[in-house]
Amino acid sequence: MLDKLKKTLVKSPIVKKGEYDYFVHPITDGIFLVEPDLLREVSEGISKVADLNVDKIVCMESMGIHIATALSLKTDIPFVVVRKRHYGLDGEVAVHQVTGYSKGELYINGIKKGDRLLIVDDVLSTGGTMIAVLDALKTSEGEITDIVVVVEKGDGKARVKTETGYDVKTLVKVDVKDGEVVIEDSML
Repeated sequence: MLDKLKKTLVKSPIVKKGEYDYFVHPITDGIFLVEPDLLREVSEGISKVADLNVDKIVCMESMGIHIATALSLKTDIPFVVVRKRHYGLDGEVAVHQVTGYSKGELYINGIKKGDRLLIVDDVLSTGGTMIAVLDALKTSEGEITDIVVVVEKGDGKARVKTETGYDVKTLVKVDVKDGEVVIEDSML
């Protein structure tokens, strides 16, 4: 399982952003071509490991959107996007995020008290975005039932657990060694 994901990850080019080794991949960056079979494989993988007894899928803009779309079409569960744009709508929750290579504001709309939520995202590295979103979702009073991220890189998973108490499931764990992506582990 996840053969195409693994194969394409190890072929990913590496870009340096300061000291951060950033790999460029269709699922995590929309570069190069996002092939339907790769996206289908990812949504199938998520559906095998995630608790799908939820009211909404929550994803982060921008690279979580295609993952949530594919998963929503597969499961008939609607999704909400944590956006980078402030709309000023009633109930909007602001999220300050800091990642290994950027920082900024995100905004959550469309979560109601008691909503059961599955959070999906493309990559978890430092954990900064995920921690900020989880903290903000507490304000919305939605119930986070599961968190699944396609690619894990770095210590973000442990940091999320330490700082929020939430476990994050990841489909594939990678590292960058000698300028190349190396698969370290896989759930499937």
